[in-house]
Amino acid sequence: MEKKYIHLQFDLDQDFKPSKSVAIDAEAMGLKYHRDRLCLLQIKSDIPNDPIRLVQFTSGDFSKSPKLKGLLQDDEIEKIFHFARFDIGLLQHTFNIKINNIFCTKIASKLVRTYTQQHSLKVLCKEFLNVELAKEEQSSDWGNIHLTDAQLKYAAQDVLYLHALQDKLIPLLYRESRMDLFKDCCNFLSSRCELDRMIDDKYDIFAHHD
Repeated sequence: MEKKYIHLQFDLDQDFKPSKSVAIDAEAMGLKYHRDRLCLLQIKSDIPNDPIRLVQFTSGDFSKSPKLKGLLQDDEIEKIFHFARFDIGLLQHTFNIKINNIFCTKIASKLVRTYTQQHSLKVLCKEFLNVELAKEEQSSDWGNIHLTDAQLKYAAQDVLYLHALQDKLIPLLYRESRMDLFKDCCNFLSSRCELDRMIDDKYDIFAHHD
């Protein structure tokens, strides 16, 4: 991918002004946000040719991100994720906020692509956009103060195609009469993540057993 991103520290730049939506992805030290801190946040606006913002957190001090926090809390801006449950949980835990107006491409895929069990971002980009995503940097050390060009390029590609995937998935949600159900699922995500934070991940309050 040609370099079309801005590498920032702790917060968004003042020039970042999305119109109606943003694509977001997060990199952390691991997959347990009670233990593993946020390291990098990738954000792409819906403005054509607007560069991707890569906001790096070189420490656990998250008080330096007022513009970013304001964006996440803005209910008028739609936030597009792939597997939003992890990203929303991590961001709500990190900034002590609630995030609404969510579109999750993975949930959409699972509701309409019932002909397969493969719903990764890599698979969706290949099927709908004929784009091959490289995933070699997925499990690298995102806490490193000096991120490599390969890491930054990988991080940027994870939000580069989310708006295009949304455009492909929305007609399928209507075609299969599952848009209302999809919206309900996305509206519940913020609360689902709060449950994840409150209780053990092996305990399901919706399960039948005591």
